[in-house]
Amino acid sequence: MQVPLLDLKLQYAPLKARLLAEIEAVADSQALLLGPQTEKFEKAVAAYCGAAHAIGVSSGTDAQLILLMALGIKPGDKVLTTPYTFFATASCVARLGATPVFVDIDPVTFNISVPALERALAAHPEAKAIVPVHLYGQCADMAGLVALGKKHGIPVLEDAAQAHGASHPLGHAGAIGEAGWFSFYPTKNLGAFGDAGMTVCHDDALAAKIRALRNHGMETRYYHKWIGGNFRIDAIQSAVLNVKLPHLDTWGAGRRARAGFYRRAFARHTLPITLPTEVYADSGVLNHHIYNQFIIRAPQRDELRAFLTKAGVGTEIYYPLPLHLQECFAYLGHRKGEFPEAERAAAETLALPIFPELTEDQQEYVVAQIAAFYG
Repeated sequence: MQVPLLDLKLQYAPLKARLLAEIEAVADSQALLLGPQTEKFEKAVAAYCGAAHAIGVSSGTDAQLILLMALGIKPGDKVLTTPYTFFATASCVARLGATPVFVDIDPVTFNISVPALERALAAHPEAKAIVPVHLYGQCADMAGLVALGKKHGIPVLEDAAQAHGASHPLGHAGAIGEAGWFSFYPTKNLGAFGDAGMTVCHDDALAAKIRALRNHGMETRYYHKWIGGNFRIDAIQSAVLNVKLPHLDTWGAGRRARAGFYRRAFARHTLPITLPTEVYADSGVLNHHIYNQFIIRAPQRDELRAFLTKAGVGTEIYYPLPLHLQECFAYLGHRKGEFPEAERAAAETLALPIFPELTEDQQEYVVAQIAAFYG
């Protein structure tokens, strides 16, 4: 049996006619950047997540970069974030000449550790921002993070690139802190037909600045108040996402259902793996986890992955080397062992196939192959 890590064709097929019609309508209009499709999508996302403003941009990476630019993050500033995340979270800080200050993760959720963050804030009281990541589709401890942000008077900026649609008892991912951002990379739960992203915030002045910065810092055409960039979202991507957004909660429920099936199937075996923990499952929040990835901890992780590959099961490692050990961040002077939980996660975690169209037979096969590996 072949079990892909993700099969986007299965999502595309029932939406194909509608998607192609919307793309054709954009092509016929020749309103190819921003425009009515983008305005419609921005309003829909703002209403969905409870933010006052949603600003469509060219990618999830640019959504973070433009927010940091709008907040005035500059060379020498320090931004606290996790070393166990996708590269962009820290690279956007570094691109502005600021310094990413890494904070170790919670071993259960893989999200930034609040106790570790409190120690980091004591060591770096001059820090300008806290950037938690809602990794794999489950929110970080926003109650603790917001409390620390208020205590120290610095904004909490949510990297919700993997968590559009996820909820926390305090609200929707991305809209709990001062601001946040989403990625619509094709493999995300809400994926475009290419790169696209969105910044969300509550402050009117901040939103106005972000809108100007995405278009070279212009408010009035050819008059540049700030030095911005070309961060505009394509109208075709907005059109695609307008079609897909109404399905997001259904797709999230499908992923949770398949996570539940994995749990029941794995419970029939005695295996040395650790399944993901749903920390908000009993909070009453519906979308407490949206499973952008289903991550297990596995002894002999690399050997298991090779075994599953031979058996036709797609897997992925997110992320094999934490950011503090990446060559490009060597100038920060970190050494192996400084962030042990991030390093342990990088060595032990493995993503299994999970998407709404995954069949029970495919899941049973995945579990059977893992059981066979451990003997």
